[in-house]
Amino acid sequence: MTAQTTQRAQPDLLYSEEEEALRAAVRDLLADHCDPAGVIARTESGAPHDREAWKALAEGMGLAGLLVPEALGGQGATHREAAVVLEELGRAVAPVPYLTSAVVATEALLACDADDLLTELASGRRIGALAVALNIAPGGAHRTVRVENGLLHGELTGIADADAADVLLVPAEDGGLYAVDADAVTITAQVSLDLTRPVATVVLDGAEARRIGDAAPAVRRALRAGAGLLASEQLGLAEWSLTETVRYLKERKQFNRPVGGFQALKHRLAQLWLETVHTRAAARNAADALADGSGDGTEVDVAVALAQAYAAPVAVHAAEEALQLHAGIGMTWEHPVHLYLKRAKADSIAYGTAGSHREALAGLVDLQAP
Repeated sequence: MTAQTTQRAQPDLLYSEEEEALRAAVRDLLADHCDPAGVIARTESGAPHDREAWKALAEGMGLAGLLVPEALGGQGATHREAAVVLEELGRAVAPVPYLTSAVVATEALLACDADDLLTELASGRRIGALAVALNIAPGGAHRTVRVENGLLHGELTGIADADAADVLLVPAEDGGLYAVDADAVTITAQVSLDLTRPVATVVLDGAEARRIGDAAPAVRRALRAGAGLLASEQLGLAEWSLTETVRYLKERKQFNRPVGGFQALKHRLAQLWLETVHTRAAARNAADALADGSGDGTEVDVAVALAQAYAAPVAVHAAEEALQLHAGIGMTWEHPVHLYLKRAKADSIAYGTAGSHREALAGLVDLQAP
C-alpha cells in the first residue's frame, strides 16, 4: 500500500474584492504617513522607524495581527492579506517593522507555546524580532547563544529591526527558542545599506529569558514565511519603479518630444513590465501556498523558493532602470529612487540570495546539475 501525497488546490493568483479594499486603505494611510520627503528625512535622523505610521497600521487598522487567530486577539486572516499589505509597504519603502514583527516573529511564535506574546504582537503594542541574521535562508545555519544557569550569553549580528523591538526571540545552543525583553540586551546599530530597515548587533550578557519552544521548527517556519512574503514587498518595489519611470518619461521632453516615445526606451520599459507581471504571479503563488497549507510541505517550499529566485533580481533591475532612466534627477538625494534601489539590494540577500533559492529549488524538484 503506497502513501498518498496531499495535493495543493489550484492556486488562486487573483486578488479578491476584500484584498483590493485592503490595498486601497493601506495605500491611503501610507500616503498620509510615508510621503517620500518624510521617509528621506527620517533616514537622516536618529530614529529611522516611523512609530506613528506603525501605530496607525498596527493599532488603527489591526494589521499587526493579520496572521494571529481571532481567539488570541488577531484578525485570523491569511498570508494573502499580509502579502497585499507588504506590496503597499514596498511601494512606499515604509520604515516600519511589519515584515520582521507581524510576519517573521509572529510565525515563530505560532510554532511555540507563547499565546501571551502573540496577543501582544497582534495588538501592535509590542514589536517582536527574531534574532536570526537577515541574510539567513529557510533551513540555513544560523548563530545561537549559550545558556548558563538559565541566563543567555552571546552575540548575534545582522538582526533586522532589532532597535525597534520590545521582545527578541533568541535561538540557543540547547535547541530552545527564548523570549528576551529588549531592555535586557545591548543593541548596537550596524552600518546598513537600506536605511529604512536597519540591522543591529545584539549582545546578551546574562540576559534573563523564557523558553517558549523549540528553535529549529520555529525558525524554519518563520524564515520560510519571511522569504515567501518578501517577494510581495519586492513586487511593490518593482511596481513603483516602473510606474514612476513611465510617468517621468511621459513628461520629460528631448528634441521637442517625450523621452518615452523613443523606441529603445519603450523596449526597456516593456521588458520591465513583463518581469514585473511575472513577479506578481510568483509572489501571489507563494502567498497563496503559505495561506492554503493543504498541500505537503514541499509544495510550499517550491513556491517560496521560486518566488524569491525570481523576485529578488527583478526588484533590483527595476530600481536600477528607474535610477538610470530618471537621469540626473535620479542621482540626487532629494529624489526617492535611491531608497528603492537600496531596499531592493538589501532585500536581494534577505532570507537567502536568489542563487541559494535556485539551488534549493533544484533540489526540491530533483533537477540535476549538468
